[in-house]
Amino acid sequence: MDKCLLEKIEKDMCYAVIPARGGSKSVPGKNIRLFEGHPLIAWSIAAGKLAEKVSRVIVSTDSHKIAETAGRYGAETPFLRPARYAQDDSPDIDFIRHLLEWLYTHERKIPEYLIHLRPTTPLRNPAHIDEALRMIQKDKTATSLRSGSICAHPPFKWFKKEHTYLTPLMEGMTCDEVNLPRQDFPEVYIPNGYVDIIKPDFVIRTGLLHGDRMVGYRTQEVPDIDTELDMRKLALYNGLEETVSRLKQYMEEVQEKDQP
Repeated sequence: MDKCLLEKIEKDMCYAVIPARGGSKSVPGKNIRLFEGHPLIAWSIAAGKLAEKVSRVIVSTDSHKIAETAGRYGAETPFLRPARYAQDDSPDIDFIRHLLEWLYTHERKIPEYLIHLRPTTPLRNPAHIDEALRMIQKDKTATSLRSGSICAHPPFKWFKKEHTYLTPLMEGMTCDEVNLPRQDFPEVYIPNGYVDIIKPDFVIRTGLLHGDRMVGYRTQEVPDIDTELDMRKLALYNGLEETVSRLKQYMEEVQEKDQP
């Protein structure tokens, strides 16, 4: 990327960005499918709007319908993402680069932090977004932050099949070592899309999204919507009632303001 973008980074400024393609195949139209009476994407918008440190919530989408829905819930949709950056195999770096270049071209300013909120992980406590941001702000050498939950069945105990026999998935381990208690192995994080934080200056300078000094932010296991079954399971997650209630309150207040 053009290094001149570095000159426009605003220190301590933080935007949330929600990527939402219109072409989901596993769950058609999932970003605007209803959960508890509100579109899936609205839950991520609400969390971003309620986070104290986030000054803007921007939705990057290629869909007019998603853009219109996002606008009703308080998000900004200042552009439609070009189709070439919204393919099934488009990496995250594509929409991030497009957003940074758009901000530079049209607003002449870029935030120091981008909080990446995936709409497929809809149930977030806004306070956790703020906490994650404080973590990366304290670590001046960090290149990014990613959230994850602890894997209950770590891959150190997994096998792969080679011809007839099972062999350890992890190179250098024996079958007997794989059978050691779970507590004997390091904790393994499963990335879950709850809150990922990108540093635009690092993206601009290196062309990379995360780098090798990625802060880990631990969360509980959270729902990730990838299939129709996941949609049905969403309501079954325990311990999230307070989060659901707070996000719903925001969304209902926004809807009331829109009433004539």
